[in-house]
Amino acid sequence: MGVLKRFEQRLEGLVNGTFAKVFKSEVQPVEIAGALQRECDNNATIWNRERTVVPNDFIVELSTGDYERLSPYSGQLGDELAGLVRDYAKQQRYSFMGPIKVHLEKAEDLDTGLYRVRSRTLASSTSQDPSQGRQGGYGYPPVAAPPMPAGPPPGAPGGRPGGAPTTSGAPGTMRRWIEINGTRHQISRPTLVLGRSTEADVRIDDPGVSRRHCEIRTGTPPTIQDLGSTNGIVVDGQHTTRATLRDGSRIVVGSTTIIYRQAEG
Repeated sequence: MGVLKRFEQRLEGLVNGTFAKVFKSEVQPVEIAGALQRECDNNATIWNRERTVVPNDFIVELSTGDYERLSPYSGQLGDELAGLVRDYAKQQRYSFMGPIKVHLEKAEDLDTGLYRVRSRTLASSTSQDPSQGRQGGYGYPPVAAPPMPAGPPPGAPGGRPGGAPTTSGAPGTMRRWIEINGTRHQISRPTLVLGRSTEADVRIDDPGVSRRHCEIRTGTPPTIQDLGSTNGIVVDGQHTTRATLRDGSRIVVGSTTIIYRQAEG
């Protein structure tokens, strides 16, 4: 059973069904849960071959109406969302620098049904200091990655702003793949064409995807190039025709979301 499905089932019985009434607003808990998963993916930092660190402190900004409706249950909802992040991290083999916390905040500029997620990586000893840790996501400009843990393997790749691993001088082979709806597709050639055509390297059965929609190129750095598609591509929230990819980059083509991955070894 998927992480999101288990999360929904836990909420169904919480507080004798109170949440079923509370969440008749446009914002649904599963939407927030999905956003937290994406926040982890988009801000993952590879520290070494065995460790990929993701944020552990999250702020969910809500409109005034949604915040007032949900704030009485913020403690229980925060605990459930933190549990979901923990389950997802275990599934993806992510690790944390400190305890997982999810807070709700009111944002005056948001309309009912809209929300934003911000995140940061806080070590246990500095979890109360907002100036510490690598920040990412909405409203958090990327800053320098946290220092490497003591005793990393010689030549292990470190992080750089934005969460991408450095590859120059790193030993071994860089493995690259993409994830579509939970299915992994290895990238074992210099270029990988994605599209609706049966002749594409990876076929995407989506009416919003062109026959030859886009192409991933495994250069230094790796990039994605639109191939003159009808609907274009969105990379990490930006409409573009060409973009540099990093581990965890989120690509949207049509109504399909693709996660780009890379790791040494």
